[in-house]
Amino acid sequence: MRGSRTPRRALFTPLTRGIALAGGIAVALPLIGATAAAAATPQASTLATKTVAVEKAAVTAAPVRYSVVAGDSLSAIAAKYAVQGGWQKIYQDNKVAIGTDPMHIRPGLTLNVAPAVAKAATTAVKTTAYTNNLDGWIRESLDIMSRNGIPGTYNGIYRNVMRESSGNPLAINNWDINAINGIPSKGLLQVIDPTFRAYHVAGTALDSYDPVANITAACNYAADRYGSIDNVFGAY
Repeated sequence: MRGSRTPRRALFTPLTRGIALAGGIAVALPLIGATAAAAATPQASTLATKTVAVEKAAVTAAPVRYSVVAGDSLSAIAAKYAVQGGWQKIYQDNKVAIGTDPMHIRPGLTLNVAPAVAKAATTAVKTTAYTNNLDGWIRESLDIMSRNGIPGTYNGIYRNVMRESSGNPLAINNWDINAINGIPSKGLLQVIDPTFRAYHVAGTALDSYDPVANITAACNYAADRYGSIDNVFGAY
């Protein structure tokens, strides 16, 4: 934060061992080992894009009582009201009043006319389901960053996450200067709460442990100070 920044290490600090708070007690969290880390390495996308058909409720026009005038015909009335089934539908609905000859309707005759049912077109909506793991968190963050003009790539985020927390979203650093000052670094990219609040991106959770919110806020900060998370290769 310009004009009031603490030293570089006071904003983000790499983690040597994760610590989590449970009931107010600091509990050591082992860092993710090589096997677990490898499982989160960038491979094929785990995104699932689904196309969902969304159809709005049908809209039914109010029934019409129509009084025949000179020159009318059932086909003309059907066209005027876009009656499904055309003049035959009007005739069937009013056969008793019209009689045996649908071609002859007299002025003043009242007909029940049912306008066509208007139904909104079915719209295909694509939704993206993100997996609840490091790959999914990074990809969801990248989509949010793209909508908010925040630069960064998958590899840049992944590289920094693995250095800072080994991919543990509950990682917390309870030993450095930030912890001594009461604002320990937290989450995947080890963000202190003041920095998280300052660079929080609307639409993400307000919890600094939330993996997507943590990544997105950290990348927003990195973009402000370094141009992009891709330009970060060490403590920041």
